[in-house]
Amino acid sequence: MNQIRMMLEGVGSAVQLFLRAVSYAGTLPRQFARFIEQCYTIGYTTLPIVAILCFFIGGVLALQAGYSMEDFGAQQFIGSLVGVSMVRELGPLMVSILLAGRVGSAITAELASMKVSQEVDALITMNIPPARMLVMPRIAAVILMMPVLTVIANLVGWFGGAIVCKYTGFIALDPDQYFAALRRIVKFKDIFDGIAKSEVFGVVVVLVCCNIGLNTRGGSREIGMAVTRAVVTSLILILVLDYFVTKLLISLPSL
Repeated sequence: MNQIRMMLEGVGSAVQLFLRAVSYAGTLPRQFARFIEQCYTIGYTTLPIVAILCFFIGGVLALQAGYSMEDFGAQQFIGSLVGVSMVRELGPLMVSILLAGRVGSAITAELASMKVSQEVDALITMNIPPARMLVMPRIAAVILMMPVLTVIANLVGWFGGAIVCKYTGFIALDPDQYFAALRRIVKFKDIFDGIAKSEVFGVVVVLVCCNIGLNTRGGSREIGMAVTRAVVTSLILILVLDYFVTKLLISLPSL
């Protein structure tokens, strides 16, 4: 119960941090260099691992679907299964999990080190709000880069499934048939829903990691514990929110 209470308190603190950061959105043009740096960190440096992971996820989906559908003669639907699975669920989910593990841990470690070494206190003394300088550029960057990463993850996953269909012996499916089935099933609303989910997850990861980092006290041991807590909390929130966001998006009308 104590851990649940601490997690709920952390969520409330992260919401307050988000509201403070949003109130400084007008200062973003003056922090353009920090914004571009965070876009590079969140987007460009994360892209290779996202592409590799999603390529093989798409391939495994096609492989498993081909193996399961072979007995029913339904291999022509492999493209539909891979397409919808990547767009609606696996694409945004995998990107968000990688963001938490790779970028979120780095954000927490950096801000926790600044807090422990009293750099954050120095900013406050100079009347520079940490929410403006340290949090707001990261939130803006993740809002911009998450749709880009998610779209690339989806495309790479589709391509991975097509490669498996073409070069795996027991899947007798031409890439043209694969993509034709994919185009028939995947709608614009599916793509929009996946991007919306990735935006929610990305903002949550950045907020949780910034909040835990800025509230760290102690020394190097506490920094390591803060990084672990931030990543674990982010992953739990991603999976919990996945259910509620999916339920909400399903209830919305098609565009």
